[in-house]
Amino acid sequence: MTINKKIDGTTLIAEVEGRIDTVTVADAEGALKGSLDGITELILDFTGLDYISSAGLRLLLSLQKIMNQQGSMKIRNVNEIVAEIFEVTGFSDILTIE
Repeated sequence: MTINKKIDGTTLIAEVEGRIDTVTVADAEGALKGSLDGITELILDFTGLDYISSAGLRLLLSLQKIMNQQGSMKIRNVNEIVAEIFEVTGFSDILTIE
């Protein structure tokens, strides 16, 4: 898993590639949560995300809680596999997915 981050003013765009699962979630959490100071908009670009496990879903909930206090969080470019996971788990109802 790799995360490429771009900051534009108070917007953080994080392009996530690979898998977010029990093996990679700690690295993802450190990379994302450690970059949120002063950020009012978090955009997660999942163009390259192949799979997300329950550990990854917990991370998304945690990020959403932080961003609810600071601004907003959006998820973009979700593939069919990840979209189905969001649908089955109900995450599509609680996350902003574009």
